[in-house]
Amino acid sequence: MTPSRRRTASTPTGSRRGRRPAGTDARGDIVEAARVEFAERGYDAASLRNIARRAGVDPALVHHYFEGKPALFAQVLTVPVNPGERVAMILAVPREQVGEAVVRSFLFIWDAPGGRERFQALARSALGNAAVARQIREFLIAEIFVRVSRHHASAGESDEDLELRASLAAGQMIGFGLMRYVLEFPAAEKVSAERAVAELGPTLQRYLAP
Repeated sequence: MTPSRRRTASTPTGSRRGRRPAGTDARGDIVEAARVEFAERGYDAASLRNIARRAGVDPALVHHYFEGKPALFAQVLTVPVNPGERVAMILAVPREQVGEAVVRSFLFIWDAPGGRERFQALARSALGNAAVARQIREFLIAEIFVRVSRHHASAGESDEDLELRASLAAGQMIGFGLMRYVLEFPAAEKVSAERAVAELGPTLQRYLAP
């Protein structure tokens, strides 16, 4: 007589229950779930609650590992800085130094060791994949450039005007990044950080804090 086998209840894919097993890479699961969420929904529509659900973790655990959606997105993009901290530093400088502060932050991230390679990878991904381009565009506008332009907005300035100024500023920095790190225009590639700040700062100033 064959011994009866104990039946084990199966858990539907993507819906984990109870405590996670010891050694489970919860942080890695969150990053991978975020990668899928951002790809499917774009940056603006993605939510930390949905990311937690995809990863099978409590939403509080997402906040434990990452300081909000911008920081999690930066991790997905393998950018080794907290965007919220960089923006807070920009917002803290005197109004007349905003343009220079934006350029300095840009160079701080991408001139760092490995930054060129990360920028090249992001540029190629964005140019070859519409979903990636959308994620990056929404992130840059919502979390960085619009925040700065809104902080220094004039009375009665419309959201459309703020987004236009933010988009022009983003285009200026992305264009410089392409010339410096991807296309490798000799002058843009070799210019010192201080010279780049001096040349680009006034343009960024006019867009973000006129």
